[in-house]
Amino acid sequence: MIKSKKKWVVQKPNEELVKQLQTELGISSIASKILISRGVERASDAHSILNMDDSNLHDPFLLQGMSDAVERINKAIENNENICIYGDYDADGISSTTVMLRTLQELGANVDYMIPNRFTHGYGPHTELFQQLHESGVDLIITVDNGISGIEPIRIAKELDMDVIVTDHHEAGDVLPPADVIIHPRVPEGQYPFPELAGVGVAFKLAQALYGHIPTHLYEFVAIGTVADLVPLVGENRYFVQQGINYLKRSSNPWVKALCEVSGVNQHEIDEDSIGFYFGPRLNAIGRLGSASPGVEFLMSDDSFSAADGAKLLNKKNVERKEIVKSITEEAISMIENDDTIANSQVLVIAKEGWNPGVIGIVASRLVELYYKPTIVLSLDIEKGFAKGSARSIEGFHMYNELAKNREILPHFGGHPMAAGMTFPLEYVDELRNRLHIQATECLTEELLTPKLTIDVPVELSEITVEAIEEIKKLGPFGTGFSKPIYTIQDVKVRSMKKIGAQENHLKMELEDDYGLLDAIGFDKGYLHEEISYGVKVSFVGDLQINEWQGRKKPQLMITDIQTDEWQLFDYRGKVQSHRWIQLIPKENVVYIAFKQETINQYQTLISDSIHLYNKSLHYSKEPYIVLLDLPNTMQEIEQVIAEAKPSRIYAVFYTQDSQFFNGMPTREHFAWYYTFIKQRPSFNINEKIQQLANVSGLKIEIIKFMTTVFFELGFVTINNGLISLVEGAPKRTLEEAPTYKLRVQQLEIEQKFLYANYQDLKQYFYELMTSKEYQYS
Repeated sequence: MIKSKKKWVVQKPNEELVKQLQTELGISSIASKILISRGVERASDAHSILNMDDSNLHDPFLLQGMSDAVERINKAIENNENICIYGDYDADGISSTTVMLRTLQELGANVDYMIPNRFTHGYGPHTELFQQLHESGVDLIITVDNGISGIEPIRIAKELDMDVIVTDHHEAGDVLPPADVIIHPRVPEGQYPFPELAGVGVAFKLAQALYGHIPTHLYEFVAIGTVADLVPLVGENRYFVQQGINYLKRSSNPWVKALCEVSGVNQHEIDEDSIGFYFGPRLNAIGRLGSASPGVEFLMSDDSFSAADGAKLLNKKNVERKEIVKSITEEAISMIENDDTIANSQVLVIAKEGWNPGVIGIVASRLVELYYKPTIVLSLDIEKGFAKGSARSIEGFHMYNELAKNREILPHFGGHPMAAGMTFPLEYVDELRNRLHIQATECLTEELLTPKLTIDVPVELSEITVEAIEEIKKLGPFGTGFSKPIYTIQDVKVRSMKKIGAQENHLKMELEDDYGLLDAIGFDKGYLHEEISYGVKVSFVGDLQINEWQGRKKPQLMITDIQTDEWQLFDYRGKVQSHRWIQLIPKENVVYIAFKQETINQYQTLISDSIHLYNKSLHYSKEPYIVLLDLPNTMQEIEQVIAEAKPSRIYAVFYTQDSQFFNGMPTREHFAWYYTFIKQRPSFNINEKIQQLANVSGLKIEIIKFMTTVFFELGFVTINNGLISLVEGAPKRTLEEAPTYKLRVQQLEIEQKFLYANYQDLKQYFYELMTSKEYQYS
C-alpha cells in the first residue's frame, strides 16, 4: 500500500458528451475530456477556443475614459510635455511599463518612467515620489498596473498641477482617486465586456487606442505580464497569451534570445510554462530584491550586448532570490518544529527580524505546501516597531475575512480569500496568532485540513498517443481559469522500473495494462523503487509529454503522485548484505518480528528499531509494515501475525542459519535399512561407525544422526556415550510419533512454503490468508 499525502478527487467527465464532442470536432478522446472538464460541452464553444482571431479583441474605446486619455496623451505629445510612466515592481508592472514606454516613444512623446522601490516606497502611488516628479518638471503621470488605491498621493499630484491618468486592474475601493482619467476594466462595473485584464492588458488597450490599430509587436510583453500575474486565461487574456507565445517563438528581439539562453529554454518551444516558470520569476526577482528598473531596461534593450548583460543580471537576482527563499524557509521550518506554540496553532504565524519582505510571500506558499495550514510569514522591523507580512491560505479559511475580524490590531491589510498582505505593530504578533488559531478552530474541520488533489482528466493507456498529446498542445495556453490538465492513470501494473540519474534519485518505469504500454518518469522519486512491488495495481498522477530521442517520438507520463490501495509483498529472501536491505525499509510504521531469540541477537546491532519476539499478545498500529526476519516455528504463528497485524506491506526476509530443505527427509526405506543394520549389531558406537554408515548408505551424516534420534525418541534404542543398543521387544510405533520427526516435517514444510517458494506462490499464500474470513473478521 502506498498512500498519497493528498486526498485524490478524481472528476470523471460524462462519457456520452466526450464521445459526442470527439466525433463532432474530430479530436482525440483526451482532448474532448479536457474541454468538457473546463465546461466546454458544445462544438461551437470549442471552435471559439481552438480558432481564436482578432475578433476576440474588444474595441479599446469601450473602456470608460479611453477617449479622454487618448486626447490628453496626444495633447501632451503635441506640446512636448514631460510624461512619466509610473509602474510597479512585479512582472506585470514591468511589462506594463515597457508597453506604455515603447508606445509613447514610438509616437514621439517626451517620456520617462519611474517604478517605486518595494522596500522604500511600497506598492502604488507614493507622495514623495510624485513630489519628485513635479520638481523634475513632469506634466502628466500615467500609472500602469497601479493607482486605483492611490487616493492621497494623486490628490497631492493634482494640487501640484500635474495631470494623472490611472490605468489599473486591481480591486477598486468605494472611493476612487481624484485622477483626470481612470481606465479600469471593472470601473464602472460591467462597462467593459472583459473585466479580467491584467495590468499589462489595460496598458495594451491604451496603446491600441493610441496607435489606432492592433500593436502586434507588443504581444510579447503582454503575454509575459498576463501569465505572470495569474489572471484567468480566457477571453482577451487567452488571445493575448496565444499570440504572444507565437511572436516570442519567432521573435528577433535580442532580449527574447538572451532570456531564453539564461533560462535554458529553446525559443522555438516557448509556451505558457516557459513564461510562468522561467521568464516571469526572473522578472519578478529583480523587484523583490531591489529596484525593478533593470527589468524595464532589459525589456527595452535593442542590442544583443545590453540584452545579454540584462539577462545575466535577472538570472543572478533570481538565483539570489532562490537562496534567500531557501534560507528563510529553512529558518521558518526550524522555528515551527522547535516551538510547540507555533506548531500546534491552526494558523502558522512565523516572524523574525531581517527577513526579506520581498520574498516572504513565496516562503508562506512553501510552508502551506509543507504543512497545509493557513500561514503568515512576517518580517520584523524592530527599529520602526512594525511587522510586515504575507499570508497564504487553504480552502475553507477566507484569509481576508478572517484578518478583517482583527482590524483593531491590523491597521493596514488587504488581499483576497487565498492571499493577503499586512503591516501592523510588532507587539501584536502573538496576539494575532492566538486570535487566528481560535478563529480557525471554528471553521477548519479535519477534512478541510487534508490537502486535496483535484484530478480532472482520467485516461486509459490505450488513449495515450503522440498524436493525442500534440493535439492537446493546441488547446493551450493553459493557466488560471483554463487550468492545465492533471491526468490520472488508474490501476495499471509496473512492467519494469529502474533508478536513473547520477545519484539514482529519479525513477524510470514502464506501465502496462491489457491494452497499452507507457513510459513514465518520476523526477526525485527514486525512493519509490523500494516502495513498489511488481504485480500490484498502481495509480499515477502526472503530465503527459512527448519524449523525442534520435528522431523517434514516444509518449510518456511525468509522474507527480502515486498511490495503491493493495497490500504489497517485498521479497528480501537470500539478501546477505543486511546493512543494505535494512536501509531500504521505511522508518515509520514498521514492525520487525523474529520467531527465534537468536535472530534478535543476529540483527539487533543493525536495526535501530526494537525487534519483537513473536508472542500472541503483540499489538500493532493500523496497517503496519511487517518485516518477517526469520522462519516461524509453526504455520499458526504466521497466521496469527497476519490476522492480528493486517499489514499493508510484508517484507519477507526469512533468515535461517540451518536450512534442512536440501538435506531432505530420509525415506521409510532408509529408516528400515538403518533399523535392520542396528538389529544385526545389537550394540555399536555410533561415533566410530557413522562415517562408514554414511559411505555405505550414501546418506549424509546429519541424516544418520537425525534417524538415530528418532529411534531413540520412539524407544527403539538406547544411547550411552555414543553406544547404541537395541531395545528388545520395543512396542511398534509410527515415525510421526517422534517429536524430532514431527519437527523436521514441519520445518521442511515451513521452508518450502516461505523460504524456497517462488514469489508468486508466496504472494498467493499471503493473499489467500488475508482474504480469508478468519483474517477479515478477526
